Parts: sequence; C-alpha cells; structure tokens
Amino acid sequence: MNKEPVEEEEILKNLAKYKIKDLDYSQGKILGSMCTKADPLSKKIFCDFLDTNLGDPGLFKGTQSLEEEVIKDMASFLSLDKAFGNIVTGGTEANLMAMRAARNLARKEKNIINPEIIIPKSAHFSFKKAADMLNLKTIEANLDENYRLSTRSVEEHLNKNTVAIVGVAGTTELGIIDPIEDLSKIAIDNEVYFHVDAAFGGFLIPFLNDIGYELPNFDFSLEGVSSITVDPHKMGLAPIPSGGILFREKKYLDVIAIESPYLTSKEQYTIVGTRLGASAAATWAIMKRMGRKGYSELANECMINTHFLADALQKEDFELVTSPELNILAFNHPKIATDDLARLLEEEGWMVSTSSYPKAIRIVLMGHINHMHLIDFLTTLRKIKNSLNIN
Repeated sequence: MNKEPVEEEEILKNLAKYKIKDLDYSQGKILGSMCTKADPLSKKIFCDFLDTNLGDPGLFKGTQSLEEEVIKDMASFLSLDKAFGNIVTGGTEANLMAMRAARNLARKEKNIINPEIIIPKSAHFSFKKAADMLNLKTIEANLDENYRLSTRSVEEHLNKNTVAIVGVAGTTELGIIDPIEDLSKIAIDNEVYFHVDAAFGGFLIPFLNDIGYELPNFDFSLEGVSSITVDPHKMGLAPIPSGGILFREKKYLDVIAIESPYLTSKEQYTIVGTRLGASAAATWAIMKRMGRKGYSELANECMINTHFLADALQKEDFELVTSPELNILAFNHPKIATDDLARLLEEEGWMVSTSSYPKAIRIVLMGHINHMHLIDFLTTLRKIKNSLNIN
C-alpha cells in the first residue's frame, strides 16, 4: 500500500488503464451473459443511495420503504397480493435463503434431521453451494427429452427426508421453463416446500404473456409455490448487485430469523448482515421508469432478435439444441467441435459461453444486443466456416 495519499487525477488515470481492459455491453460482443447494461437512471439512483445500509434499517427508513415497495411490485406481476422478502445480492443468495427456509421449516414441523432437496439436472450451481453450506443432500432429478425437469423422476426421488423441490423458470443454459404447474401439485400432495428459481424468467415471462405469448404458468397463482427467486439485475435492468427473493408466507422468513440485538432491527433474515440499500432504491427507480409496458417492449425486442438469430443459424447449417422458449439459444455445427467453435469465436472477439448439458454454444439475447450485432456475428460464423473449408 502507498505510504502517502495519491491525487485524484492520478487515481482516475490509473483506473482508466484497468477499465479499458473490460468489455462494454454496448459493444455487442458479450453474448453469454444474463446481465446487461444497467439503465442510466438506475445507475444514478444507485450512487445516490450508496451510504444506506438495510442491515440496520431503522437508520434508513426511507430506503427500507423502497425495498418494501419493490417486493410488493414484484409480487404484483407474480400473482401475489402480499409477499415477504428482500432485495439481496443476487440469485445465489436468494436460492440459499429459500433452501434454508425449507430446511428449517422441515426441521421444526417434521423433525427431519437428514434433509434432502430435489433439484433438476439443469439447476443453477447455487443449489450445490446451498447444499454444501446447509448440510443438505442434493438429489438431481432427470430431464425429459425437451430438457425439462421430469416429474416422474421427481416423484421417484421423493422420500421422508425431502425438504424441498426446486423447479426453474428460465434455465441458465437453455432458457427452459420446467413444468411448474405439475410440480406444484406434487408439492401439495406430498406437503413439501416448493421453490421456483425464476432469476432469469421472473422479469421476462409475465411481460411476454402480457403481449400475447402463451408461456407456462410458474408463479404464486399456483398454490404449491412457496417461494420465487427473481433477479432485477438481469432482465430488470437494475445495477449489479440486485437479486430478489419472495416468500408466500411470513413463516418462511420467521424460521430463518437471526437475532441482531444491537441493531435497530432485532432480527435479520438475509445471508449478509450489512446490506446495501442502493440496490433496492435503484430497482424501485427502474421499475417505475419501465412499468409493465416498458418491460413488455424490452422482452419483445429480445425475442424478435432471438427468433431472427435462430432462423439465420439454421440457414447456415447450424443445429439448434431446442426451439427457443425465452431469449436464450444453444446451437452446434455438425462439422465443428463445440469447444473449437467457442475458441474461434473468442479469437474474433465474441464472448460466448458453452452449455454443459448438452454441450453447445450458448447465446443470451439481452437488451444490449441489437440487429447489427447479430449481422456481424453471423458474418464471423461464415468466416470461420470458410476458414475450415466448410460450405
């Protein structure tokens, strides 16, 4: 560490050298991320609320009210009049909170001491973190031929130690919506906690349905759904970090409450203690700015680009893993190994990712991707094929 203070001008000059190494979403080269460029208004509000700490909410009652309003507004498009929850660091913390609530409730009401959770093979890796931290046994249920969670596999794995079932509304790798309605019935029949990970789909599916899409139901209108993860810092356009966890009933929060006697709030529910209020304030601002209409327009634009790319890829002899349900595409070429194609694209400046099941190039068509970016991307794919003498 430097001994003497450094002047602001020199600090900014040095930071610029680091910043220039980062990709910018507006360049259109980031094709594998579920995050995107935050709205300018939400970034401004985020900075205005940087000093707030929702870990000690009695000192920041205004910001606490904003968080409560955000949870209420998110509940409104997830079919619940009143939800209980928090704006947290992201989907990982939200999923951790849900699994902790399920475990503690089962321990309290059923005296389950060897808890197990059933997750789809397509579940986000955060559930493995949760299992490791919470001493849960993870059971991976199989997927069906369409890469959706198999309800038959879930039922086969249910037993006296099952404390939670997890379904996904917008899987990380393929954007698939699991059969949430059928899973809800299974949860009700077996009196098991049911969590829906809609970190990606939560700010997308309701607004697509608003404009005529007929996507499967996944929210609190289904009686068996106990909690939902939804991330404003994905399709919600809020700055990172801004995740959300919503519970149907307060009892789910009560079982994860920890005493915090020296703070203005005598109980805490979130994983972190000191908790940035800026995320809640920025999310409140962008949700007001966008409204249902704005989010529907954004979702529609992303889907238009998704279908354009899907059609163009097939015309270029690439094979789609599945027809896109949301704005995520996975594809391969029969004559190019997936890892080789990913490497060649990265050498041309395109940052894609690869799905693991099945192995494929994975593209997320976020709002920072426009039509011209896709034309450039397709041009690069043709260049790669030509360099490999593939017609």
